[in-house]
Amino acid sequence: MSEQKIINFMGQRKIAATFSLLLLLLSIGSLAVKGLNFGLDFTGGTLVEVNYSVAEPLQNVRNTLEKSGYNGAVVVNFGSDTDVLVRLPHGQSDQLGAEIIAALSQDVNGAIELRRVEFVGPQVGDELKEQGGLAMLMALGLVMLYVAMRFQLKFSVGAVSALIHDVIVTLGVFSILQIDFDLTVLAAVLAVIGYSLNDTIVVSDRIRENFIKIRKATPIEIINISLTETLARTIVTSLTTILVLVALFVFGGEMIHSFALALLVGVVIGTYSSIYVASNVLLAMDISKEDLIPPAKEAAEIDDLP
Repeated sequence: MSEQKIINFMGQRKIAATFSLLLLLLSIGSLAVKGLNFGLDFTGGTLVEVNYSVAEPLQNVRNTLEKSGYNGAVVVNFGSDTDVLVRLPHGQSDQLGAEIIAALSQDVNGAIELRRVEFVGPQVGDELKEQGGLAMLMALGLVMLYVAMRFQLKFSVGAVSALIHDVIVTLGVFSILQIDFDLTVLAAVLAVIGYSLNDTIVVSDRIRENFIKIRKATPIEIINISLTETLARTIVTSLTTILVLVALFVFGGEMIHSFALALLVGVVIGTYSSIYVASNVLLAMDISKEDLIPPAKEAAEIDDLP
């Protein structure tokens, strides 16, 4: 370790804390003022699946629907180039399927077949919002309990602070850009919690190990050494994950566009938070070697030992 140059990560901790604070204020402000642009899964609407005898460009389908008055329709391929899924932010109607087929038939020469029509009611959307929020809170609570049992309470507070930071910033990006927030995005946000936690656990494990192993060093020096030792692993893991997500974002199609974007934002901000947010919180709570040393047994207890 002595031959490795130690990077002074914590020398920039005040700048990082200011940056994180600004990100959080911007995200919370946008969530409070603009809110999230909830998709069909949460607001209710209609799913219509149609089959073309000849593949039709999705942009042509969108233009035809818009011309017929179906504004805001989300059009994606479903399984094959000839199967198209249309998501409409409109209420239920027995004739809606037939009306969609009639509208789409105007600009194509081949046949179009209606496969299914499904309505998602707003009540279902309310339940999904509530259950999604509960799932997120439960995930954070279990993470806090797990880290407290495996490491120490201060590490637990640091890890959960980093996770909350990541979730709020990811939601803030969706609020600022007003991108559709649907169930796939909610799943991505929960996945971000798992990814960010894994990164934070690796860093926390090395910090704990170095606190016990290194005799003469300040907490800042120990955290810098630990972050330097885990930096290569953090960069390689993040870059390979980001490459896959960029490929999904570019080539994955509209159906998983928002999912890939949420994960991209989450992985980038999660990598940053595992270095600066969790470690900053540990220093703010005066983490020390004594926090990680098991309490000595009382003299009486030692005397009673066989």
